[in-house]
Amino acid sequence: MSSPSPIRPRRFAPLNPARRKEGDERPKLKGIVFDVDGTLCEPQNYMFAEMRNALNITKATDILDHIYSLPASEQEAAHEKIRTIERTAMASQKPQLGLVQLMDYLDSRSIPKAICTRNFDTPVAHLLSNFLPHSKFEPIVTREFRPAKPDPAGILHIAKSWMHEDGGSGLIMVGDSIDDMTAGFKAGAATVLLVNDVNKHLVEHQHTDLVIKRLDELIGILEEGFEGRVEEEEEMVDAQGLVKEAVEEK
Repeated sequence: MSSPSPIRPRRFAPLNPARRKEGDERPKLKGIVFDVDGTLCEPQNYMFAEMRNALNITKATDILDHIYSLPASEQEAAHEKIRTIERTAMASQKPQLGLVQLMDYLDSRSIPKAICTRNFDTPVAHLLSNFLPHSKFEPIVTREFRPAKPDPAGILHIAKSWMHEDGGSGLIMVGDSIDDMTAGFKAGAATVLLVNDVNKHLVEHQHTDLVIKRLDELIGILEEGFEGRVEEEEEMVDAQGLVKEAVEEK
């Protein structure tokens, strides 16, 4: 008789030792992965329309998929078109509410932090140096790492670099897009949606475990113990199977 599938890791033990109770079998949180645009900094969604105009594509076409579908000789020029837009936009980056408070808290609890983004490295470095100069994120996965989100490869790479043998099952992915939620879900991680007026349709999405309105809301949640939404029909999900499937799809 085969053993039952492991329960999807949508819950973690309190980070505050005083809140832990004997017999609490929730696993320990091993780390948090963050998206950048719309998550660590306020959304700059106007960039995407500018990028599509520069590339002469419609909203139905994924920007990176389009670039990688071009002949190799044309890809660098297309990349530079969107990098130019991102460089201009980074001058007006604004930190999300509660950004510094959450990162200071995670550092105080010695929780590893990483980044997985579809941005390129310059805007990421700009944000960190301006708003979080003393907070360490390692590794930082940008779009130079392929395949990009919604593929879970970047999150699985982070988990492997942290010496985790169970994929993303000990992690939380925090983001603001369906790419973030799906990448986290497929990696076996818990997912947190930073909700706004544009992405509120994702609140009830099956890949979204928990919803916050500002980053520092996570502090109280993690102190008391993370409890994501678990639909009755989804309680038994094979997390290891999701990881294996994701790796095989690469």
